[in-house]
Amino acid sequence: MTPQILTRKKYVCFDLDGTLSDPAVGITTCIRYALDQLGVRSPDEAQLREWIGPPLQASFQDWLGSSAQADRAVQLYRDRFARVGLYENQLYEGIPELLAQVATTAEALFVVTSKPQPFALRIVQHFGLADFFQGVYGSRLNGTHADKGDLLAHVLHTEGLRSEQGVMVGDRRHDVLGAQKNAMPAIGVLWGFGSARELQTAGATALCTTVPELAALLSRL
Repeated sequence: MTPQILTRKKYVCFDLDGTLSDPAVGITTCIRYALDQLGVRSPDEAQLREWIGPPLQASFQDWLGSSAQADRAVQLYRDRFARVGLYENQLYEGIPELLAQVATTAEALFVVTSKPQPFALRIVQHFGLADFFQGVYGSRLNGTHADKGDLLAHVLHTEGLRSEQGVMVGDRRHDVLGAQKNAMPAIGVLWGFGSARELQTAGATALCTTVPELAALLSRL
């Protein structure tokens, strides 16, 4: 059953990493590269997967204990990511078909990601998805709008949207909490990097286990 709060929506905001595409290889390899250049050991594989989704600056700072080192790590990460890492990525099965279906019922679709906007746009274009979206929004390279709540507020203001007319779709608690900050419902997806417990604890309005399940839910909005 579709939760009543998810009915009659006009637009859908999609997170990118862990929602539309699986960036694990590119992101984790670039994190290891940055830390290796600094002579610092990397987190193990399970810990690295926890870094996918949240703002990278904060994760580096937590690991390194220094804002200056975190700044340098982000720069090193981006150096490799811009050249190679953003292409070490793949769409989840069924995503183009999902977007094509949702685009027939929603008035507008947006990408809303903590990833820097220039990288997000290149990834969306690389996968041939740009025509589905009215806008691709990400953080700025200086860190502005890295917080998902701040970014969503920026999207709402820029596009002249009302929060109650939209829904956020994402795989991490940051997506859900960002939506709540803007009085917007959130759908959590379970094929990415967040768990059902994480998303439910954050307050997700609904959870979807598969892309077809999300397509069916969004088709009823």
